[in-house]
Amino acid sequence: MPTLDFKGKSFVYAHHLSVPFRELIVDPAKSLPAKGQKPSLDDNLIIHGDNLHALKALLPVYAGNVDCIYIDPPYNTGNEGWCYNDNVHSPLIREWVKESANPVDREDLERHDKWCCMMWPRLKLLQELLADHGAIFVSIDDNEAPHLRGLMDEAFGEDNFVASFAIKANPRGRQSDEYVATLHEYIVCYSKRPDDLRLNGLPLTPEDIEDFDQSDTDGARWRELGLRQRGAASLREDREEMFFPLFVNPDDCSVTLKEDAKHTAKVIPRKSDGREGRWMWGAEKVAEELARVYARKISRRGEFDIFIKDYLDRANGQRTMKPKSMWLARDVNTEAGGKLLKRIMGKKAFDYPKPLGLLSRILQIATDKNSIVLDSFAGSGTTAQAVLTLNRLDGGNRRFILVEMEHYADEVTAERIRRVIKGYDSAGVQREELHREPLTWTKLKRARELIEKAESFEMFEKSRFDRITKAVEAGDLVVTGERKVTEKVEGLGGSFTFATLGPEMSLDKLLADGLPTFDALAKYVFYTATASRLTELPKNRDAELGYIGENDLYRVHLLYRPDKKWLQSNEAALTERIVDKLLAANKGKKKLLVFAAAKFMGQRELSRAGVDFCQLPYAIHRIQGN
Repeated sequence: MPTLDFKGKSFVYAHHLSVPFRELIVDPAKSLPAKGQKPSLDDNLIIHGDNLHALKALLPVYAGNVDCIYIDPPYNTGNEGWCYNDNVHSPLIREWVKESANPVDREDLERHDKWCCMMWPRLKLLQELLADHGAIFVSIDDNEAPHLRGLMDEAFGEDNFVASFAIKANPRGRQSDEYVATLHEYIVCYSKRPDDLRLNGLPLTPEDIEDFDQSDTDGARWRELGLRQRGAASLREDREEMFFPLFVNPDDCSVTLKEDAKHTAKVIPRKSDGREGRWMWGAEKVAEELARVYARKISRRGEFDIFIKDYLDRANGQRTMKPKSMWLARDVNTEAGGKLLKRIMGKKAFDYPKPLGLLSRILQIATDKNSIVLDSFAGSGTTAQAVLTLNRLDGGNRRFILVEMEHYADEVTAERIRRVIKGYDSAGVQREELHREPLTWTKLKRARELIEKAESFEMFEKSRFDRITKAVEAGDLVVTGERKVTEKVEGLGGSFTFATLGPEMSLDKLLADGLPTFDALAKYVFYTATASRLTELPKNRDAELGYIGENDLYRVHLLYRPDKKWLQSNEAALTERIVDKLLAANKGKKKLLVFAAAKFMGQRELSRAGVDFCQLPYAIHRIQGN
């Protein structure tokens, strides 16, 4: 597979492994817990801090457990004022993190290299956090789109590419562009494991429904789909089991899998160039669905092709459609995001916030009611609002994790979500569609009649609105009423915990900056020693033995208190008495892995007893390295 090369790659390639773990510290004053509850790291999270360190801090609990990731990294236009400041031990990187080299601007000849160096370790950590069935969505524009694809191919795997969505972000086009007014951006989507990927369809739009333009005698609406596979992987050699003949009755165009007295016309899937193709369904599926499979004559020579009746209403629930690769709706453009945020905050609080419709669409595609959603470039917090909105609509229990490193994490990101949860006063323009009529060719001949009809709506509704507008949208004449309103927007409900990053979990930092809690250190040592996450600690555990969990090989214990005097005392050491108690509790089932500040037994004795000792905290890195 071709790989993307960039200056500094060799220095950052394994940087995600050396990023130190940090504890997440709850800030109760900035949190909004559920009524009667205390802030908890098990709740929705808004984390203020460097997202590289925040992602590492999330690994012990959330590795392989995040269902949907959305990120909106800097587009690297040269005008965003982003700074590269990752602590990588290299003379090149040290030059890059100097104040004189930041922020990264358009004149910086190495800005693309810096952007790739910034993105690589974050993508690697996001890949670890993503569930096997999950998907990651990344917003980007033409400045870094090709570099992003190269990074994603290497970090997630070229075969894990799902789609590149084109988004109509700026309907008027970017007039500052020299030759072409750009109106689109992209969202690049990758999976963790293609075979496990779970994506949903989207609810049908009015335009989608219009596609179902045929009906049975009982009124059931359907559209025609070809059974021959088209596009990529459409040849016989791609799926041999989907190449087989079908037989057609020339009189009534019914189809069977086996030839009989009436079904005599043999049809095999062929490409237009004569090569053998394949069907979209296998023989078993065709047999199950024969009632809606039919043939149609496609030439005077009596050749047939096979089609499917794709019904609008399905017996197995609400009809959805595969997401299309172009998103053109008004609610996905940047202007909609800015207007909504201004209504919520009462002022312009953030440049180019992502629109709620865009994030809602992503969540509809990639989540179920209990999904965990991560956004590590959270910005104004649109992702969290989309999660809360969708939960309100379908009764879901989705959780969000936001990370924002800038100063506005509390004043904008978290404040927006506080208002959305509790409700807020909104001043703005309310629009109501009063009339819509398709502009068919026949109706255009009666143009004056259409105009008079629109004007009658204008006269009739004038007292209710400050302004009436008439416009043509997607081939329809649309009459819209507008009025300025100040209203109380009902809260969506919900809660979140605001957290910051604690000191590094390394010997010198722990002693200098403060000790982590038992729970935080337990999750950290368990993850680094076993490469598996610890979702919760055992209840009513024996404090002296410090049992925290087990995997297939080890039963893990942590002898620890967040107390320097205790850690320096003999009580913190692994002794023969404690080993005997550990062995009695273990009953010879598994090897014991014990973390402690010191040991008063020789390693030979411990090995005979089936005990592996790790001294806190630096021995943890030895295990991780192995």
